[in-house]
Amino acid sequence: MQPRLWFSFVRKCPAPCRKISTSFSHDASKIRNMALVAHIDSGKTTLTESILLQSSYISASGSVDTGSTTTDFLPAERERGITIQSASIPVKWKNWTFNLIDTPGHADFGMEVESASRVIDGAVVLIDSVEGVEAQTKGVWKQLDRYGVPTRMMFLNKQDRPGASFKLSIRSLLTHRLHPHPMVLTLPIASFDPQDYMHAEPGIQGLVDLLKWEIWRWNEAGESTCYPLPTDVQALEKLEFIPSHHPIIPQLAPARTQLLENLSMFSEDLMETLLALPSEPSSYLGIKYPDIIPHLRKSTLENKILPVVCGSAIKHIGTSIAMDYVGELFASPLDVPHDSAKNAPLRMLAWKVSWDQKRGWMTYVRVYSGTRKLTRQSAVLNATRNQKEKVSKLLLMYASEPLEVDELPFGAVGVVLGLKFTRTGDTLVSPGAPPSARSVMQDIVPPKAVISASVIPHSHSDLEPVQNALESLSRTDPSVRYDLQEGQILVHGLGALHLEIVEGRLRSEFQANFELGKRRVSYRESLGSNYDPPHYEKPLVTNNDKADIAGTSVVVALDIRPLQDDEEGSPLWDGNLVLNKAGVAIPSPESSSTANPELLIASGIATALSSSPHSSLPMSHLRIQIREWSTPSPLSLLTGASAIIMRNRIRKAGMGPLMEPYSFFKVSATEDTLGKVVKDLTEHGAELQDLGDGISDGMDEVVGYPVEGNYIPPDMLSPSSSNLTGSGASPKLKRFVHALAPLSQMLDYNSRLRALSGGHGQFDMVNAGFRVVAEPRKMEILREIGRA
Repeated sequence: MQPRLWFSFVRKCPAPCRKISTSFSHDASKIRNMALVAHIDSGKTTLTESILLQSSYISASGSVDTGSTTTDFLPAERERGITIQSASIPVKWKNWTFNLIDTPGHADFGMEVESASRVIDGAVVLIDSVEGVEAQTKGVWKQLDRYGVPTRMMFLNKQDRPGASFKLSIRSLLTHRLHPHPMVLTLPIASFDPQDYMHAEPGIQGLVDLLKWEIWRWNEAGESTCYPLPTDVQALEKLEFIPSHHPIIPQLAPARTQLLENLSMFSEDLMETLLALPSEPSSYLGIKYPDIIPHLRKSTLENKILPVVCGSAIKHIGTSIAMDYVGELFASPLDVPHDSAKNAPLRMLAWKVSWDQKRGWMTYVRVYSGTRKLTRQSAVLNATRNQKEKVSKLLLMYASEPLEVDELPFGAVGVVLGLKFTRTGDTLVSPGAPPSARSVMQDIVPPKAVISASVIPHSHSDLEPVQNALESLSRTDPSVRYDLQEGQILVHGLGALHLEIVEGRLRSEFQANFELGKRRVSYRESLGSNYDPPHYEKPLVTNNDKADIAGTSVVVALDIRPLQDDEEGSPLWDGNLVLNKAGVAIPSPESSSTANPELLIASGIATALSSSPHSSLPMSHLRIQIREWSTPSPLSLLTGASAIIMRNRIRKAGMGPLMEPYSFFKVSATEDTLGKVVKDLTEHGAELQDLGDGISDGMDEVVGYPVEGNYIPPDMLSPSSSNLTGSGASPKLKRFVHALAPLSQMLDYNSRLRALSGGHGQFDMVNAGFRVVAEPRKMEILREIGRA
């Protein structure tokens, strides 16, 4: 089996059993930089494995359950059956090259989705057809929005599960406001035996491709057969491969008709074509696929529609159809903003950094522009950090297997070895690039930590190795933070599972000797009520705006107040809003190389915000605007002076409200244990949002998009969708509880739920941000951190 490449030179085969074809020329219009994203357990890794099988990269697919998948290669991933880090594989599919990234679904590893979302041009978003849109589905959708991923497609997976509902999955896209115009391209066929529909048997044996106007059928061995459909409505009732009384037959013509009519609302040319057709039932059935796909692609690129396909990844049903539409509809590197000048300088973004015992630092990059290709032994400039770097080798990564190449051309996703200073989110350019080409590209925003634990080295001699290991780990995973508080090393992460993985990596990858202390959540403090009024209400500069540093009096005038309800803080500033003199938001000082006065001041502000003088907690929900400053010599004194001034202003304002992290919980339990589960949640401070047995997560406060103008398939397409609903007579009927709970009360929820539900309960959780606590809870937190 051959993974086939579009690179002209290949230096080393990743495995003896794989032969690399080099006969494919580089054509940026045929590249699709894409990722699979979803809520946990929606089938991303399984779909990746199915794609690799059907593209002939592997000869037999692995399984998440047995820990044998290609992209889940870390020991922790195979042991736990979850994806922990994103993995990239170039896949040749027909005449396209997919740079495919498989991402984690667990919220604790959201940084991996964050970094992948920054460099892709398209995303396949998977949905479990039993669950519909879930909490983390909306989480990854917001990440795609944040980085402006231009093209997306829904894959309604697990159509073979009992209770799967094609109709409710489509409706959930509207209910949760993912897109106002989902466009169904394929219909599921649960069985080719109409009796199975009458008996509500779950399953999927075939698909209807409404655009290509054909039916696909899979047998028990996984082999598929394609049948073209006639262009006459009467002939649909006389098909040889499906009974004439099959319930799918009456749905075929109406589904295609509504698809074309809905698409024509976004294409005047298609609208004119449809209006010119005779008014008879068979008119729309004769329109050919090549006449439809340009309109569909244009509408997809403009985000006017959301293509929807379906299938079962574990049975390899629908995989090939989905990938055909990825190739046809997703944006290429030429479709996104890039420098198309004849002599455009090289520009690329480092979207991930990893450490390898043999190869050292491995920097994953996406090449955004440049007529000259990135080659081995070339020099690059890190525009973010103003550091020159030297490229030693270039690799393509087939999950864990490297393939050395001589060059990375425009549009490529690959790995650079030899970079010493580059971190996730840095911009790399040609050393001779003009100043206009050295601007820093949009940064990658690490999610903020919500939980921490102390790291206790075994001995004094282990202290420095532990700190070095934490520094290296935080470079590979920017969502991991560590600091020193009162002589104690604290490591901060995105959740309890994240900290468990961090602990394991420190031991196995970096051989650090330490013990991990008790976990605690990361609290925040806001500004006290005694803050100074803004400068326009008093003389511009006062003694509060001055600091003596290194024998020099430095002025930094700041306006500081709490954020108002209609203002939103920046994730780069941990929920704070920092503005320059003109009122424009300042990027994080860590993400800019320009040492101008305002960025030097911003660096000092960031230092002061990292630790409150009252509680030692990070400060959040502050609005800070720089109003005036002096010009000391050296100019770098502004950083230290602004940190002193900022800290004094916070101290003068007094202790502000404290905030703690909350999470949305979706808990499933059997009917006979539901009461115990609800009682436990309420006793631990949870606010119940919803109780039910269907597709919901209790998190929406806004009205969904209207159903009108969209094709909503009938219930009969998913015969088993009514199997799991009922009056609750069965004690083993699964019920769902949606709740909002303080994370501090839920750190041991896994073991609590197991005991309450007899081992049958499961839960998902998603970060819901920080909320201000009441005065009694504030005193509890202060006692917990030793500040009461």
